[in-house]
Amino acid sequence: MLQQTATTRQTAAAERIGRSLESLQQQLPLTRRVVRAGEAVYRAGDMLNCLHIVHFGCVKAVNVAADGREQVVGLHFKGDWLGFDGIDSGQQTCDAIAMDLTEVWSIRYSTLLKACAEEPSLMALVHAAMSREICRDRDSMLSLCTLPADARVADFLRAWADALAERGLRTDQITIHMTRAEIGNYLGMKLETVSRALARLARENVIAFSRTGRRDLHIPDVGALTAFVQRGCLNGAN
Repeated sequence: MLQQTATTRQTAAAERIGRSLESLQQQLPLTRRVVRAGEAVYRAGDMLNCLHIVHFGCVKAVNVAADGREQVVGLHFKGDWLGFDGIDSGQQTCDAIAMDLTEVWSIRYSTLLKACAEEPSLMALVHAAMSREICRDRDSMLSLCTLPADARVADFLRAWADALAERGLRTDQITIHMTRAEIGNYLGMKLETVSRALARLARENVIAFSRTGRRDLHIPDVGALTAFVQRGCLNGAN
């Protein structure tokens, strides 16, 4: 029953993403740009002239401290918007860096505002995207604050697999476009802790490492990751 519920939710999400992208393409003038892995969609401090939507690929949001230290603060996949956090100040507040070959659609912010004023359904689409980003940020904070290390890594992998499933992509074989150090940076733990957590997940047959590369993982059953996270929650509460 839980598996059926998850599949239904993921199918609905895939359909929503497809409809949203189609609607944006039909209603707004878009600029398409392909960004290679490691290149920036924009940098912190850039003027907020445009908002951006990921059409394919994946993007990480990175804050850079005054001393040069980087902190990964967000992950974005197909259908996700980039740049909402810069609306208040009029400047981008972080770097948006492609993690894989990525295409982004850019919309001038002034054009978007005018279009939303004329078309309520478009405004509802933008508000829904903002709401989902707020929920993702909340869930990430809850994971960071409440889960033990092993469960935190499992929850990270589950969320990545769910993001792929919601975009109609396979989840049994996935590539994590982040180093273990970057995963640790994102989850607030050391590289060694991430490696130990992945090793434990592999020992318990929740994941398996691919022979093709350290970032390629086999996930036999995403539900097993969810169960692992739930056990971590119970153990953390005791």
